[in-house]
Amino acid sequence: MPVIRRLGATEIIALEDGAGPFFAPRATAFPSATPEQWAAADAFDPAAVTEDGRWWLNFRAFAVRLPDGRVILIDAGIGPAGSPAATWAPVPGVLPGELEKAGIAPADIDTVVLTHLHTDHVGWAVVEGKPFFPSARYVIGKGDVDAVASLNPRLDDLLLRPLRENGQLWAIDGDKRLAGPVRVVATPGHTPGHQSVLVRDGEDLVAVTGDLLVHAIQLLYPGMGYSHEINEDVARDSRVRLLNELRDMDATLATPHLGEPFVAVSALGAA
Repeated sequence: MPVIRRLGATEIIALEDGAGPFFAPRATAFPSATPEQWAAADAFDPAAVTEDGRWWLNFRAFAVRLPDGRVILIDAGIGPAGSPAATWAPVPGVLPGELEKAGIAPADIDTVVLTHLHTDHVGWAVVEGKPFFPSARYVIGKGDVDAVASLNPRLDDLLLRPLRENGQLWAIDGDKRLAGPVRVVATPGHTPGHQSVLVRDGEDLVAVTGDLLVHAIQLLYPGMGYSHEINEDVARDSRVRLLNELRDMDATLATPHLGEPFVAVSALGAA
C-alpha cells in the first residue's frame, strides 16, 4: 500500500512506480565521493545499495490530498512499457495501480507538478499522445520548457506538444503558490527549470525534493556534486540553500529515489 504522511488535514502519499539499478557504476555519478562518505551513505540508506555494490533506485511520485478534496500529483514516474524512460529505467511502471490503491482516479488530479523534464519523472504525464490526467493543469518550470531541445528533444513532441494543444501546460518562472498549503519553489541546477514543492500545514512542513538530491550521499554531504546535473555549481547552491532552510524549519523530505520515501531533516549534514 502507498505510504501516507499526514500534516494536519493534508495527506502526502508516496506512490512507487518501480525500482531498479542505476545504469552505470555509482562512482561515476559521484566521482568526488570518498570511501568514508560511501560507507556513511550506505549505513544511512542501506536499501540504496545492492550486495554487489550497485546503486538501487526507487522511482516515486507523490500525491498531495488537500482538505477540500483536491489532489496535486508531484512527478509522473517512469511510465508504461513504451515510455521515454524505457531505454534505461525498469518500465512498465505501476503508478496507475498505486493511485487506485490510494483512492485516486486520473480524473481526480487537479494539478500535476513536474519537478523537471527527465524521463523518469514524466513517464505517465502523457500516454499515447494524450494527457493521462485529463482534468489537470501541468506545472513545469519555464527554464526546462525553454531548454527541452537540449534536455531531451523527444519530450517536445511527446510531452509538451500534447499539453499545449489541450491547454493544460502551465510554464512558471520562479516560486508560485498553487493552493492553500502547497508552494512550488525554484531549485535550478539539476536542470535549468528544476523545482521543488513545499507543503505546510500548521507547524508541519514536507518538502518534495525532486532531484534536488538523488542519493543519501547528497543528503549527508549537500555539497556533493552529481555528474548528471546540468550545472553542478548552481545545483549545489540550490541544494545547500534549501536544505539549510529546511533544517531550520525541522522539515521532512519526500524523495523520489532514496530507500525510504520520507526522511527527517535532522539527518542533514553540513554543507
